[in-house]
Amino acid sequence: MCGIAALFSPDSRPLSELIRNMTETVRHRGPDDEGFAIFSLRELAPMTLGGRATPAAVYTADIPYAPRRYDGSIPHAAAALGHRRLSIIDLGPSGHQPMCTSDRQLWIVYNGEIYNYLELREELKVLGHSFVSNGDAEVILAAYREWGDNCLARFNGMFAFVLVDRAQKKILAARDRFGVKPLYYWRSREGLLAFASEIKQFTVLPGWRACLNGQRAYEFLNWGLLDHTAETLFTGVRQLRGGESIHCSLENLMAGPPIKRWYGLTPRLCDKNMKAAGDELCALFTDAVRLRLRADVQVGSCLSGGLDSSSIVCVVNQMLRLAGMVSKQNTFSACAKVKRYDERDFIDIVVAHTGARAHYTYPDVTELFEMIDAITWHQDEPFGSTSIFAQWEVFRLAANKGVRVMLDGQGADELLAGYHNYFAPRFVSLLRSCQWARLWQEMREMKGLHQYSMLWTLQQTLNSVLPEFLRQPLRRLTGYTGIATPWLDMEKLS
Repeated sequence: MCGIAALFSPDSRPLSELIRNMTETVRHRGPDDEGFAIFSLRELAPMTLGGRATPAAVYTADIPYAPRRYDGSIPHAAAALGHRRLSIIDLGPSGHQPMCTSDRQLWIVYNGEIYNYLELREELKVLGHSFVSNGDAEVILAAYREWGDNCLARFNGMFAFVLVDRAQKKILAARDRFGVKPLYYWRSREGLLAFASEIKQFTVLPGWRACLNGQRAYEFLNWGLLDHTAETLFTGVRQLRGGESIHCSLENLMAGPPIKRWYGLTPRLCDKNMKAAGDELCALFTDAVRLRLRADVQVGSCLSGGLDSSSIVCVVNQMLRLAGMVSKQNTFSACAKVKRYDERDFIDIVVAHTGARAHYTYPDVTELFEMIDAITWHQDEPFGSTSIFAQWEVFRLAANKGVRVMLDGQGADELLAGYHNYFAPRFVSLLRSCQWARLWQEMREMKGLHQYSMLWTLQQTLNSVLPEFLRQPLRRLTGYTGIATPWLDMEKLS
């Protein structure tokens, strides 16, 4: 991951020190390089600067965005971009950011990876574009020049970026389809608009004051909801959600960022049988893994022993075997010393099957309490379980082994309805479509597989189908959380 920052001011003011402080706050996101571009009020003329983490070779590189050494303050600026780099693709000086086109008209700071950048690069070359780097950031710039903000639909990847178009005096800020990479924004009372990878970056800006968003806090404490709206738990701090962008003039940006949804997931009916549908899923899954192996550094995998991470590890293993590189496969797992919670038996089956080099960590609850302040600082917002600590330990182990890119099995339960709270909506759909026999069969199968009683099944189904005025009393009667929670005081949260 990298860390990005951007500042836009309605008038000319010193921004160079502010953008440096914002990127310094997230130096953990990018230890390999740092860079800045400061734009004047007139013509948005850019000045590129380096910092303490900028490698010496970057300053002398033959690239149009090579920085200069300058530690002083620039008194007059209308915009600024900042970047902290974790090198994954194109590890040399040409991968430095902020990056620009050869005419220095388009500038970008970017976090993420466009997995199909090689294919897009070749397509753009045919259309007359040339490149000085071997990475994906420059492909975004060329794609924007060729297709405007329609370029977003062509990207297969996870990304968050801010792009400045000097010629048109426009900005394009965008986030990937499902919001894998973060992008927050905040406006000060003086009108300074800031974009950042992490909320903590705003704390170094003038006018910042941390204020709790009472409604969002209530929803988290009562329902465990987080990240379900554009708002955050900090009043005034918002996020571009997955599939959203801002594409407008700098003048309109300062008046209020116009949010556009550039992607929405459209349900697609499948008329295939289970075998054919499974084959299509397997093909899509395998191609997704193939694309994510594109990196100029070592790639590893998380392995929990579950179906999702195990499937990834096995597909990676097949690809590495075909390439004669199977000896380079590394897996990283969190295990437990208490047998009832330990999944190492499942992990070891996958390790034995693939021959991967397995690395194990055993998270200790005493270390959790020692690390809780650091984890909370990195997370910015609350988290709902100790799984965050287990992941923390897994990724720390991977970092200690020199592995920078990790493929992880996140999201399979959401995609394939693996969580048990998806049972009730399924039952409701069968109920409403009058498929009584199928409903009865599904309920019996669930009881056999998961030992849920028919009474529990009925409760869950009614909870999904009854109107609110009946559902809330029944929830309280059966011991579930309702809308009104006596131990939460909204006045004190506000």
